[in-house]
Formats: sequence, C-alpha cells, structure tokens
Amino acid sequence: MLDTGPERPVAVSVRNVTQRFAAQGAAGTVVALDDISLDVRRGEFVCLLGPSGCGKSTLLNIIGGLFDASEGSVTVAGQPVKGPSPKRISFIFQESTLYPWYSIRENFDVSFKFQGVPKAEWEGRTRDALAAVGMSRFIDHYPNQLSVGMRQRVNLARGLALDTDIILMDEPFAALDEQTRMVLGEDLSELLAKTGKTIIFVTHSLAEAVFLSDRIFVWTARPGRIKSIIEVGEAHPRSPDFMLTQRFGELRNQCYALLRDEVRQAMSLERDAGAPAPAGA
Repeated sequence: MLDTGPERPVAVSVRNVTQRFAAQGAAGTVVALDDISLDVRRGEFVCLLGPSGCGKSTLLNIIGGLFDASEGSVTVAGQPVKGPSPKRISFIFQESTLYPWYSIRENFDVSFKFQGVPKAEWEGRTRDALAAVGMSRFIDHYPNQLSVGMRQRVNLARGLALDTDIILMDEPFAALDEQTRMVLGEDLSELLAKTGKTIIFVTHSLAEAVFLSDRIFVWTARPGRIKSIIEVGEAHPRSPDFMLTQRFGELRNQCYALLRDEVRQAMSLERDAGAPAPAGA
C-alpha cells in the first residue's frame, strides 16, 4: 500500500478559493465555490462528491489551470497554477474529447506531441494504455466507429498514457455501464498501488467514491463548501470483495446521510431559479 500519511508531500494545495459566475438572465453573480481550502497529498486518490451544480467540476478546472479563481490560490508541487501544465497534469473528462477526424492512434499522437513526449515512445505508450482498458484492437478505428462507452475507455487510456503525476478526472465513467465502471475502477485502484499517481476524481456515485477513494470530500449545495471529509482507510489495490464488507456499507450510508439534505437543497435552488446551474459549476 502506498503511504499517503501526513508526512508525504502535498501535491495540490487549494487555499480560500471562491468562484463567481455571471448570473444567467439577471444582474449580479452566482457564487459557485465559497472559500474552499484543501490539500491532496502525493499518491492520494481523492473524490469530490456532491450534488449537481455545487462546484466540483469548477474546482477541478481551476486546479488544472483552465481558468482563474475569483479569489484564492492553488499550488501544484509548491508552484502557483498560472495556466494549463500538460507535463504535470492530465484531464479525463465526462464527455469524449477525441478528434473525430483522427484515428485512435492519431488522437494519442496529437496528445503526445502537445505534451512533448519523444516520438519514439508514442507507439509503445499507446498500445500499453489501450491494452489496459481492453481496446487494443481498435487502435486504427475512428471515434465514430466506437460506442459512447468505448470512446470513454479510449479517453481514459489516453489520459493514463500521458503519464503525468496528477490526473484530474471529471465523472469519466458516467457514460459506461455499471459492470464496466467497476472493472475500470479496479484498474484505477491497481494503477494507484503501482505508480503512486495523485488522482482527483469527481463523481455523483456513492459506491464509486467509497470503492476508489482514500478520502472523500463531501460538498454542500451551491455555493459549494466542504461539508465533511471521510477517511476510507482501505489499502489499494481494492478487491470487489470490499463492496461486500460491513465497512463499505457503513461508509456509503454515511455519504448518503451527509448528502441527502444537500441534494434536496440543490433541487430547490434549481426549481426556484427556473434554470440549470451556471455552466461549469
């Protein structure tokens, strides 16, 4: 088991981050994030779990340097985040980000070129990553020849192939069937045990959060705040048998108890506003 105790260095530090968006159809602003502070240590698997619109994806985008916070700061390995850092951080999004006019192999090549990976490594990294998600024989297919779930497995493989120290994952399994989600979850747990990657993972799934996480950050409804931090305390890699244990059930129930009122609050906010949450929240 990789030690993720307090003596390990901090990989990502978020301090007093607040994010405001222009309100849709009205004057003023909407506060998506309200004074968020957290540390993620090197080699940790952290899940952000909360109702829709609470700012989980917004925080992920700020950590990845896709846009600046309204207030507060983020550092990665002690360095302030000033913009995207493809050599240190890779993204795996909920929606497919494959270029439809390129084959799967060519999609990997574009990512490697952007990151500055030596060309001699491209083929080996591509094949190893696709093999890890069971997609090797589709290397020369185009995205429109694959199902939604298959495209997302390729997205996952491409993110892993970049071999960054930090991986930001925004509901990457949402388009997959439950069985495939669990298999890929096992693979991620194995990856963490072998490589010590730092992973920040956004999900709405209670079971997924408990199965994968070292710590679960449970969020309030908008404006997003951290309501509670749950320590899972289970070694990686994790077996499916963990889901049959009393502890798994207790942790899942704890998450639900914390989230139940927050989900109702989020639903009420959307109903009162008569519109969905701001984009990116």
